[in-house]
Amino acid sequence: MASPTQITVAPVSGFRQLSLFIKLPRILYDGLPGYVAPLDMEERDLLSPKRAHFFDHGFACYFLAWRNGVPIGRISAQIDALVLKQDGPRTGFFGALDTAEPACVAPLMEAAQAWLKARRIERIRGPWTLNSNGQSGLMIEGQREMPMIGTPWQPPTLGPAVEAAGYGRAVDLLSYSMETGPSAERANQLPGNLRERLGNITMRGLRMDHIAEDAEILRDIYNDAWADTWGNVPLTQRDVDGLLKSLKPILRSEQYVLAEVNGEPAAIALVVPNMFDVEGDLGGAPTPLGWLKLGKRILQHDFRSARVVLLGVRKKYLATALRAVLPVLIIDELMRRGHVLPYRTIELGWVLETHEGLRKLIERISPTPYKRHRMYEKNLELSAPTS
Repeated sequence: MASPTQITVAPVSGFRQLSLFIKLPRILYDGLPGYVAPLDMEERDLLSPKRAHFFDHGFACYFLAWRNGVPIGRISAQIDALVLKQDGPRTGFFGALDTAEPACVAPLMEAAQAWLKARRIERIRGPWTLNSNGQSGLMIEGQREMPMIGTPWQPPTLGPAVEAAGYGRAVDLLSYSMETGPSAERANQLPGNLRERLGNITMRGLRMDHIAEDAEILRDIYNDAWADTWGNVPLTQRDVDGLLKSLKPILRSEQYVLAEVNGEPAAIALVVPNMFDVEGDLGGAPTPLGWLKLGKRILQHDFRSARVVLLGVRKKYLATALRAVLPVLIIDELMRRGHVLPYRTIELGWVLETHEGLRKLIERISPTPYKRHRMYEKNLELSAPTS
């Protein structure tokens, strides 16, 4: 018989437990300083096998931790077929790691490890929900900063507990907050003839009557720019189609920045309004009145902040002056559009701490990252297969 204080971990079974898994963070973290619950609906889009595009090429197992019949933590273990095609150790992931009790972390990690080892996975990385194109990292710094769409929140006790469970730091992901007012524009001041000196560089937004074509341009540039980068999983067509479909109610032409060099697409950025601006006071499961308020705010585009979720420059410019200049021009264009869009703060993240070139460009405007998320990894010792 289990002790009342004993923690047990078991796979999620059935619709009710899946619903509990999805909404558990807002139950665990309710009242903690800095935590704002996202909508359960948004979390379901990330995690439900029927909705998340990850399951087109991956599979996962979800676990809940229990004590005395009360859920106290969760974790996912997942395998992405696109990653298994890459060179190196067979790598699987953990994600959706949430608990308010550090003692719960080790048994959760052990459950994820056991599931992956049973499938001959040699290395585990995370947290990702569910791969690098979803929510990334465990929050180390920034718990009291403004909540931002697509950014996971965890209490500061979680990182040390993961390390105590035998995981090493792989890389940190940095987020910068950039104001769009006159002072930021002055910090990003560019020579007036810069574009002309480097070639015929033009900028344009999303063509609302050619969304599918522009989505494919975005996917092509992004995948080319970040191929072979640490932890990267290429965006599929369904990933991008699903992203733009989810953004359709709030999508504006100015949120898409395409830089073309001599008429050829060269660099891309996609800016997403921060849904917490309009939903943060409604809780994870709004009342009917709350849904009406949310609909009105979205129709009015009542956003104050936004996040750059995709940014990339084609690899062909890697050894040219344009490799450094194109991101600067993208940021300059975002500043200009700040006069059209209502956003006064734009988050640039996640930036790999090892990407020094991009960091230097951003830190001319915003010298210090205001959030830090950490990725961890661990090699798994596999038992010899039985004959």
